[in-house]
Amino acid sequence: MKIGRQSKIVELISKHNIETQEELADLLVKAGYRVTQATISRDIRELKLTKVATDNGKQKYIVLTNQESGMSEKYIRILRDGFVSMDMAQNIIIVKTVSGMAMAVAAALDALHIEGIVGCIAGDDTIMCAIRTVPDTISVMEKLSKLINGNK
Repeated sequence: MKIGRQSKIVELISKHNIETQEELADLLVKAGYRVTQATISRDIRELKLTKVATDNGKQKYIVLTNQESGMSEKYIRILRDGFVSMDMAQNIIIVKTVSGMAMAVAAALDALHIEGIVGCIAGDDTIMCAIRTVPDTISVMEKLSKLINGNK
């Protein structure tokens, strides 16, 4: 049942621009699945779904996997789409994002394996990146600026 439901979720998000858990739940109910918000939330976490900005300024769920070819380009696009600004405080970089995009951008930062980033914690529109050393912080900010501005 769980595998079937999760397969249906992947199918639905590939066919529809699903912006909220409620929309996803409605589509699952229409497809014959009985779901709760907790079930949807757990499935989203297990499937590693994240939100990305669409061309019309809204957001949609996508499957975030490391196996896809050209994945770093997708991570960079997520970073660019969600990025608003960044600042540093010693060995911490604070990244401001579009509202609701911090988790997706943090996942992209983690997946890009940028040297110096120890880890990221995300809220709704803010990410805290722990950087190994203060000098690394400046280097990481330069790397991020290059990625965001289109210079790899």
